[in-house]
Amino acid sequence: MKSSSFSIPNELKLVSVAEMQAIEKAADAAGHSYATMMETAGQACADFVLAHVAAAHTVLVLVGPGNNGGDGLVCARYLQQAGTAVRVYLWKRQTAPAHDYEQHFAKLTALGVTTLHADEDPDFQQLRAWLAGTIIVVDALLGTGSNRQITGQLAELLATVRTAQVAQPTMVIVAVDCASGLHCDTGAVDPHTLAADFTVTFAYAKLGHYQFPGVTVTGALTVADIGTAPALADNVRTFLLTAELVRQFLPARPNVSHKGTFGKLMAAVGSVNYPGAAYLSCAAAGRVGAGLITGAVVQPVWGVVAGKLAEPTWEILPTGEGPEAGVIGAAAAEVLGAALKGYSTLVMGCGMGQKATTQQFVQALLEKFTLPPTLIDADGLNCLAKLDNWPQLLPEPCVLTPHPAELSRLCDLSMDEVAAQRWQLARQKAADWQVVLLAKGPYTVVAEPGGLLAVLPVATPALATAGTGDVLSGTIGGLLAQGVEPFAAACLGAWLHGAAGQQCQQAIGPAGVIASDLLLHLPNVMNELRQNK
Repeated sequence: MKSSSFSIPNELKLVSVAEMQAIEKAADAAGHSYATMMETAGQACADFVLAHVAAAHTVLVLVGPGNNGGDGLVCARYLQQAGTAVRVYLWKRQTAPAHDYEQHFAKLTALGVTTLHADEDPDFQQLRAWLAGTIIVVDALLGTGSNRQITGQLAELLATVRTAQVAQPTMVIVAVDCASGLHCDTGAVDPHTLAADFTVTFAYAKLGHYQFPGVTVTGALTVADIGTAPALADNVRTFLLTAELVRQFLPARPNVSHKGTFGKLMAAVGSVNYPGAAYLSCAAAGRVGAGLITGAVVQPVWGVVAGKLAEPTWEILPTGEGPEAGVIGAAAAEVLGAALKGYSTLVMGCGMGQKATTQQFVQALLEKFTLPPTLIDADGLNCLAKLDNWPQLLPEPCVLTPHPAELSRLCDLSMDEVAAQRWQLARQKAADWQVVLLAKGPYTVVAEPGGLLAVLPVATPALATAGTGDVLSGTIGGLLAQGVEPFAAACLGAWLHGAAGQQCQQAIGPAGVIASDLLLHLPNVMNELRQNK
């Protein structure tokens, strides 16, 4: 499958710890020194604090070892110079002149800033006293490279701060680069992590900032420029989806047009137990602009859906027999294969069920026919997973849209294993299977064979209801039918679906949204994108 090629805006890139370290190393080698980057990072953090907290308030800066602590010391200096009352509490930070990098600690003491080492405060009595009069705490204890379990003195220190935070609801925590205890590659969170209200990170957001549960301890994220050259991140392949980015993927809507201009979509969907999946997927394809939609369904599904959805045409497929009646039968492969001539897209799987005859239909269709660009979802994926050689049967191009349980079946992994490596799996399997792979979940990700991984920063309970996946399938399928390239269609479709969910949450609430509520919001979201060009 052909890989996608488009320019990723630098400000949307997400980097791993290793990538960030390589960028900093290359910047230093090019003359933009580590010392300069630290000075810039500390000043950026101080500027953020000054913009969000009144100058009269006291700031407590928690400083650890390494570069993160150095950023904290620079931040404290700039706050002091701006007239803010600052105290610095140090943990495992060597301050003797021989170890005082760039004399950051010495510069603080020269300004008269009050400092204290945790080793000099064994019961944290002074820390508790300082916290009682503090409005904002800057967490510069552990940096992005820390991934060890928090124990001992640091665990007690963080527990002391958390206790004060609970007692003083107005206290604000600002993390420097990342909350201490957040694993910046995986999003894993140590039990002792101090959840931040705000995080100021440097150069690029980190992978862990946008993975759960890391999202929950990051707070509002600000990315501060520290002067590294954009070209140093040319090889970064992970990025955020935003309205500005997906807008370029919208299909054109010329005035001089007819239904054929906007593509023909065939949807092999639904079964007697899941007729709603046929309704939702076909309706969504129409709501995003597909010119003609045909529902390829069995008679029991047609009887339920056709009266509720007037716009599609219908291809009635043979059903199974006996206990397999009411689902798409094996004989339907020949019927559908012949009917696909002239169609620009096939959507397959939503609500089909997993009867043996339906599995035979899927296998025969893939083995015997050349298919148009195809999206496979839901029970289509479950049927695939039962075939030994299914990756070799996939059409080109192909989009797969599994939720975690479906992805676990496709990969033959446990749900826990999938949850622990969803991003890595999406990227790896997109390359292995030569597909566009959309891995559903809070912060859905979209991967393509060339290694690009797009992250949708949307998590809303409005989408946590039956049928919303069928709407997503129809949405992406409708975009494919209009000629949108598969990776772009999956990214745009995910964005439209997520934004429609957010609009439903605002209009209806976090509970009570049903999948069909999304349908009218899809064109609204598309219109908003077009109007903001």
